[in-house]
Order: sequence, then structure tokens, then C-alpha cells
Amino acid sequence: MDLAQLTRDLETLAEQTAAAVAAAPDLAAIDAIELDVLGKKGRLTGVLRGIGGLPADERPLVGAVANRVRASIEAAVAARRAVLGSAELDARLRAETSDVTTPGSLHPSIEAMAEISRIFGQFGFVVYESPEIEDDLHNFQLLNIPPDHPARDLWDTLYVDIPGHLLRTHTSPGQIRVMRSVEPPIRALLPGRCFRYEAIDASHGSEFFQVEGLMVDEGTTMGDLRGLLDEFAHAMFGAGKRTRFRPGYYPFTEPSVAFDVECLVCGGVGCPACGRSGWMTILGAGMVHPVVLRNGGLDPERYQGFAFGMGPERISMLRHRINDLRLFLENDLRFLGQFR
Repeated sequence: MDLAQLTRDLETLAEQTAAAVAAAPDLAAIDAIELDVLGKKGRLTGVLRGIGGLPADERPLVGAVANRVRASIEAAVAARRAVLGSAELDARLRAETSDVTTPGSLHPSIEAMAEISRIFGQFGFVVYESPEIEDDLHNFQLLNIPPDHPARDLWDTLYVDIPGHLLRTHTSPGQIRVMRSVEPPIRALLPGRCFRYEAIDASHGSEFFQVEGLMVDEGTTMGDLRGLLDEFAHAMFGAGKRTRFRPGYYPFTEPSVAFDVECLVCGGVGCPACGRSGWMTILGAGMVHPVVLRNGGLDPERYQGFAFGMGPERISMLRHRINDLRLFLENDLRFLGQFR
């Protein structure tokens, strides 16, 4: 083997590889060529084994040629790979394209949560996520519901095969997580799924959505809560709707209230939809209990807050005159198609 022969072999390899690269139909072929020529046991390595038979003063000359050949092959491979990769991506995008003009809609529960978030977002509320699998501590105890508290009878809890853990029965545990991670002033919105072991009928389900709201600051009052909820009700149901507070009970708020809006069916006159009362309850609320504030790491002597919770399905049922909660989870296109 002499210098001239090695040089010819290297240049021949460069020409053959350039032709093969140019003709490669896809990325797999390019990968195969690269491995065959530039791999650890590739053809370029095979040619360079002949360097050992050359005089010492000729070896650098062959090395220079080899470096030039390797660089040209690598450049050709990279250029062809870029072209083929772009073509494959274009083909994939064409194959996976969705026609955004096709009629469609959000699920009514998701649409309601988005609208709730939009309205409260105008008042500075930020959306947070909290876990669907909770521990007993957050779901009950830190919310002023100890193990022997009679309020536990309000929730038919689904436990999981992890000691002390359950599928959350409400979104209220998120209050504790937010208070422990965010410095006041706090304006938090916590939407998500909840689970209860209940008989499924037109007004009850074992799986449903809730939206929890929490505001904590210095000097927060019941008047702030009333004003905020009035603005929400007017934005969601119409500016002319009357609202009212009624006394309620929740172990994690004190005082607690139910928030009603004028019946959307009869306009407050009284009808079967509102039980002849002229009012429809849309959420529960109240001032955060001092024990809950303390459990959230806040001083109740300095900070006050309020919380509220609502069901987006309930909101959708009122807005769209839906009379059966089960429709939200049946995935019946005849039902869902009405919300386009």
C-alpha cells in the first residue's frame, strides 16, 4: 500500500458515499450509511488501517486527506438528514392535521369552570391545582373536622389502598396547601374532581367537579365576600338577578352561608324548578374558621379570609336548563352536541 493508492481509496469512498447520501430515501437509510462509513468498524476505518504500512513522513499527508474526507461525508450526511427530517415532519403534520373549522365545543363542565375562572380572574384570583388523592389530615383534620366530628357523616368517603389516604371528597383541602405555600394576600381558585360513595341519581353522582375559592388578607370581611359573589352572579347569570345570603353550616367556615340567586326559570315568582321559593342555591361560603387559618400557618389575629365552593355542573344545569346530573358523565354526543 502506497500513499497514492490510499489517497485514491479515500477519494473514491468520498464520492461513493456522497452519491449514496444523495439517493437516501429516508432517515433510516441515512443512519445506515453513516454507520457503514463512519462507524467504529466502518469503511473509512478499514481504509485507514493501511496507514501503518506507509513511511513515517507520509502518514500525516494521508491523515490530512482522511480528515477532509470525513468532514465532507459528515457535512453531506447532516445536510441530507435535515432535508429528509423536514420532509418527514411535514408529512406527519399533514397526516395529523385537525380541521379546526369542524364544529365542536368544550364539555359543559369544562366550559363552566373556564367561565368561572375567567370571571374570578378579573378580581385577581389565580388558579391552583391540588391532588385528587388526599390524606385524611388535609381532607378532614386540618379543616376542623377531627375523626369524631359529626360533620364527617356529610361525606361518604372512598378510601384507597394506601393507609390514611382517600379520594378527596371536596376541593377544600387545597385551602390548606395554598395557605402553607403562598404568602397573603391570597386569591386562589381551586377547580378539580371530587369523589363520594353516593347513589347516582338525577342530582347526585359519585364523581363530580367543584371549584373552591379562597381569599385571605388583612381586614377581609363578610362584606367583601358578598360584594364578590354578587359580581360573580351578575356576570354569570345576568346583571339584573337578585341575590341573597342564607345561614348555613360548614365546619371550616364561621359564619357560614348559602348563596342564592333569583330563580332563572321563573324570575323569582316561584315554580317547581325552585321549589316555589323563587330562589336557587348556587354555592356555599363563609369566613375561614380561625382554626383553619392557624392550620394553614397564618395568624387569625392578623389575617381574615373567606372561602366558597360551587359545582360547575350545578352552574351549567342552571344556565342551560339541564335537569339530570348524569348527563354530564355519559358522553352522549346527542347531549354534548347541543353546546357547540
